[in-house]
Amino acid sequence: MANKLQDIAGHWGVQSSFHSLIALFVFGLVVVAVYMNRESRQTIEDHMLHQPASNKVSTCNLFSGKWVFDNQSYPLYKERECTFMSDQLACEKFGRKDLSYQNWRWQPYHCDLPRFNATALLERLRHKKLVFVGDSLNRNQWVSMVCLVENSIPSSLMYMHTNGSSISFKAIEYNASIEFYWAPLLVESNSDDPINHRLPDRIVRVQSIEKHARHWTDADVLVFNSYLWWRRPKMKVLWGSFETPDGIFKEVDMSRCYEMALRTWSNWLEVHVNHSKTRVFFVSMSPTHQIGEEWGSSSGQNCYSETLPISKEGHWGSGSDREMMHVVEAEIGELKRRGLNIQMLNITQLSEYRKEGHPSIYRKQWEPLSEEQLSKPTSYADCIHWCLPGVPDVWNELLYAHIFS
Repeated sequence: MANKLQDIAGHWGVQSSFHSLIALFVFGLVVVAVYMNRESRQTIEDHMLHQPASNKVSTCNLFSGKWVFDNQSYPLYKERECTFMSDQLACEKFGRKDLSYQNWRWQPYHCDLPRFNATALLERLRHKKLVFVGDSLNRNQWVSMVCLVENSIPSSLMYMHTNGSSISFKAIEYNASIEFYWAPLLVESNSDDPINHRLPDRIVRVQSIEKHARHWTDADVLVFNSYLWWRRPKMKVLWGSFETPDGIFKEVDMSRCYEMALRTWSNWLEVHVNHSKTRVFFVSMSPTHQIGEEWGSSSGQNCYSETLPISKEGHWGSGSDREMMHVVEAEIGELKRRGLNIQMLNITQLSEYRKEGHPSIYRKQWEPLSEEQLSKPTSYADCIHWCLPGVPDVWNELLYAHIFS
């Protein structure tokens, strides 16, 4: 009897040990599956973060370099395949035949610019919000960013939503938002309507930003710009409200007005931005190419009919104001001293070379052209914005590199 009980106990002991081993094995599989799933999401990001030190943003000036023709790896997307392309920027669609502007790659002198990887960026933006704030050139960069990531998302898992001054691109699978907010002067102005903003008198409330800024408070990445709309000798400043008749108006030199507006902007950032969570960038001025004589072309010529970049190193056109750039740099420096890690994306010099990258006449014309204009294409050529694919894609490659740094 005792022997029989021992046999039964032994049988159950072996069986129990076997079941325990099975349970441990299953548990191990679950742990490995969870770990692998997490690791797979991080693989591309880790690859970026563990590149050799010589390629890291912190050890290389990505903004100093040259343009290299590369029709093997550029463009990064095709114009016709971007669902949300703007007709203002779709140069091929509106008749441009020379498409070499799409094939130029920015090559920093002492390192390589990381290749843009849409999946890696979308993973980094999972459950987050990236917001571009500024004027139509910042919208130009936002459209570029949407085109860059769109091919990595099934069409059924993305959509666009417009609400007043805000346009939002949603990647549903990632719960990620890439937004643009129209605020051309950053502070409140009479040009804040996203459609009807071209007014003869430009009026700003240099101490008022909350009307706009409340829309950015929850952003995880903020990308600002503000330059072109300040380009006039004086600005009319309003102390008071647009809604009440008792406001005080005063004309102020543009540079002083710009400085006051940026101080209001920086004070808001210092108080309202989460210093440990939010990444903040300021994109420097985007050059215009209105005066052909500056790069050796004939008098009266502009970007119209240009097909090659400027080759002279250090070229700097009259459309780019160094004094305004110094104002931005000083304000960013002050913010850093106050503990906010804000970075400038210095796209000015590299974009100065790209006189052929603008839409020129190859875009949708919002109003009928006169016979006089049609006889002189330089009179209506857009030498401010940029064709896509094109120069703003490189701005976003630079932004991408800094986000992962």
